[in-house]
Amino acid sequence: MPKRPLPRPAPPRPTNAELEILRVLWRRGPCTVRAVHASFERAEPIGYTTVLKLLQIMTEKGLVRRDASLRSHVYSAAVSEASTQRRMVADLVKRAFGGSTLRLLLHALATRPASSREVHQIRRLLNHQKNGARA
Repeated sequence: MPKRPLPRPAPPRPTNAELEILRVLWRRGPCTVRAVHASFERAEPIGYTTVLKLLQIMTEKGLVRRDASLRSHVYSAAVSEASTQRRMVADLVKRAFGGSTLRLLLHALATRPASSREVHQIRRLLNHQKNGARA
C-alpha cells in the first residue's frame, strides 16, 4: 500500500504585527520589504529592519512566500485572508466563548452595534443556514 504524504499543518495564528503585514499583502498583493514598510499607517513608526525580520520569520512559519529571483525580494501572502479569519474566529470561539457562536455574536453586537447593512447580511446568512438545515 503506497504511503500518502502527511497533510501540511495549518500555519500558526499570526501575531498582531504579522497580521498587520498580511493585511498589506492582501490589500496590495506581492510587495518588496520597502513597499510593505511604506504601507504602514501607524501612530508609532516601525523600522525597516523590523519589517524585514518579521517577513523572514513569517516565511519560516509559512505565512508568506518570498520570491528571491529579483534583486529586491518580493513577498506575498501564503495564506488567504478568509482562511486566516476563519481560523482566528474558530480559535476565539473555542478559547473565549466555550465553543458558543451565539455568545460570540452577542458580545460582538453589544460591543459595537451592527449597521443596517450588516443586520441584513446576518439575517441572510441565518436564513441560508436555516434553509440549508432542512435540505
